[in-house]
Amino acid sequence: MLTEKEKYRYDRHLRMEEIGQAGQEKLKSSSVLVIGAGGLGCPALMYLAAAGVGKIGVMDFDSVNETNLQRQILFTTNDVGNNKAESAKNRLAQLNKLINVEAYSYKLTTKNALELFSKYDLILDATDNFSTRYMINDASIISGKPLIYGSVYKFEGQVSVFNYRNGPSYRCLFPDPAKNIPSCEEVGVLGVLCGIIGTKQANEALKIILGIGNPLSGRLEIFNTLSGESLILKIKRNDELVKYILETKSGFETFNYDLFCGIEQEKTNSISASQFQLLLKEKSIQVYDIRQDWEDPKLQYADCIKLPMENIEAAAELLSRTKKIVVICQFGSRSKVAVDYLKAKHEFVDVVNLDGGMAEMERLGLFY
Repeated sequence: MLTEKEKYRYDRHLRMEEIGQAGQEKLKSSSVLVIGAGGLGCPALMYLAAAGVGKIGVMDFDSVNETNLQRQILFTTNDVGNNKAESAKNRLAQLNKLINVEAYSYKLTTKNALELFSKYDLILDATDNFSTRYMINDASIISGKPLIYGSVYKFEGQVSVFNYRNGPSYRCLFPDPAKNIPSCEEVGVLGVLCGIIGTKQANEALKIILGIGNPLSGRLEIFNTLSGESLILKIKRNDELVKYILETKSGFETFNYDLFCGIEQEKTNSISASQFQLLLKEKSIQVYDIRQDWEDPKLQYADCIKLPMENIEAAAELLSRTKKIVVICQFGSRSKVAVDYLKAKHEFVDVVNLDGGMAEMERLGLFY
C-alpha cells in the first residue's frame, strides 16, 4: 500500500490510468540492480529513483574523476575522488528518501554475481567493457533475470532488453566478442547521448515492472544524435547459445571472461606502469608515443618517436630493430592495436604496450 506521502509525491503517475495506484505499488515493491554508475548509470538511476522503484542497487568500484562530470550527472565537483556507488547512493537519498538504495563499492565478479543478482528483479547493464557485459548476460540467464542493455559510442547509442520471456540474449546479438574497439576514454562521447540512452534504459525497466507497452525484447534500438533518427533491428534468439550457458552454469564462477574477450591474451604483449618506469630509468628502450600533440601528460625521454597512429607506417621505418620498443598512448587501448599491427605487418618482435597508458603513470604518481 502507498502512504499518503507517497500518493502525493507520485501524483502524476497516479493520474495515469496505465499506472495508477496499482502500478505505483508495483514500482514500490520492485527492485533493480544497476551495474555501473557512469554515463549510462547516472540518468538511469535518477529516473528509477524518481519513479519510486522501491529498492535500487548501484554497483561501481571506481571513483569519481573530474572528466566524468561532462556526462555523469549524479556527481558534482565535490564528489571527485569518492567512490561512485557511495556518491550515487548519497545523491539518490537527496532525490527520494522514500526508497531504499544499496551501494556496492566493489567489482562485479563471477564469484559474487549470482548471489547479488538473486536479490533483484531486474538487472540494468550500464558498463563499458565487453568482458563484463558477457558476464552480466550469462549471470542473468542463469539467474532468470531480465537484462536491460545500453551502450554508447561517440554520437551513437544502443539499447535493448535481453533474457526476457524467452527472448534473445546479449550473446544472440554478439556471439563473439568484438576486438580492438576503443572506449569512450579513447575516442570521446557526446555527454547528452549518455543521458538519452540511460533514460531509455530506465524506460525499459519501468515498462517491464508495470507490464505496459512493448519492451525492446528481440529488438535493438540504435539512436544517432547527429541525425536524430532511430533504427530498430530485429534480434533472433539463439536457443543453442542460451542452452549452452544453462548447461555449463556450474563452471560460471571459474570462467575467465577476460580471456574469452582477448584481454588477458593482449596483456602478454603489455608491461605495467612500474615496469615502464624502471625501463625509463635504465634508458634501455625506445618509446613510440602515438598520441596527438594535445594529449597530456608529456613524456620526457630522449629516445622517443612521436607520431600519431595514422602515421604508423612512417614510424615503422624509424623504430629500432635491436631495442625493446614500448608503445604508449593515453589509456592503453590505441597502443594495443599499434603493437598488434607492428608485429603482424612489420614483423617487430620485441614490442610491447604500456598497460593503462600515460593516464596510469599519472594516477600512480610515477615519473615520466
